[in-house]
Amino acid sequence: MATRVTTAEQVQARRAGFLRDIMSVAERAVRSVARDPEITIPAVVVPVFFFFLNIGALADFAEQIPGLDYKAFQLPVAILFAVTGVSRATTVVLDIQSGYFDRLVITPVNRLALLLGLMLADFALVVLLTVPVLLMGFLVGVGFESGPAGIVVFMLLGGLWGLIFAGFPYAIALKTGNISAVNLTFLLFFPFLFMTTLFLPQEAMTSWLATVTDYNPVTYLLAALRSLITEGWEPVVLLQGIGAVMLVGVVSLGLALLALKGRATRH
Repeated sequence: MATRVTTAEQVQARRAGFLRDIMSVAERAVRSVARDPEITIPAVVVPVFFFFLNIGALADFAEQIPGLDYKAFQLPVAILFAVTGVSRATTVVLDIQSGYFDRLVITPVNRLALLLGLMLADFALVVLLTVPVLLMGFLVGVGFESGPAGIVVFMLLGGLWGLIFAGFPYAIALKTGNISAVNLTFLLFFPFLFMTTLFLPQEAMTSWLATVTDYNPVTYLLAALRSLITEGWEPVVLLQGIGAVMLVGVVSLGLALLALKGRATRH
């Protein structure tokens, strides 16, 4: 006896697969980058501005610290300014406000892919944003003791931080659906950056600030990036930097996943 197929079964959409869902979301996000220059232009202009501002203001003072190449010291700071806060979180807010996100949630697309696809596109973008900053460093004479492989690791580690930090704006976007709240996310970064080795090595700081930097994960990230420039391959320093980034990632990505679950379960 032939099996009777109901109308509901005939029109039921098939799942495309987890990886395909991720790539589809990422592809849409990448295509939208060219339409949002307000994301990429500040990510290039701001680090260049602060790089030359810090060098112009503090280079003479920094020369009093033996063995300190201040241009090399400041290049990782410029990288962090370039990659931090770059995400498609505002796009998520617009999708929520337009109802597009709600329509996605009720389709067979994997809900986790809705976040991972965007973050995959973000990672590709922030790695590319390290290129103009690196070129600026090369133009002013900064070289890498770790060689070409160290440059690649430098870019990937900067990109990893950008990816991890993006969890915060995504969490806020999914939780609030408010662009203004998302735009304030970058303010979270300033305590991390300014209470660390932004301007001077840790040994040149006052006692209380030097103590605070011991508990700041950005301290270890900056140390890892700087080691690739001035020291070469320092496995312990690099592992400490990666570990610090992943520690922040536990918090940021955890919050983003909880916000995604909360948003998705409303439907």
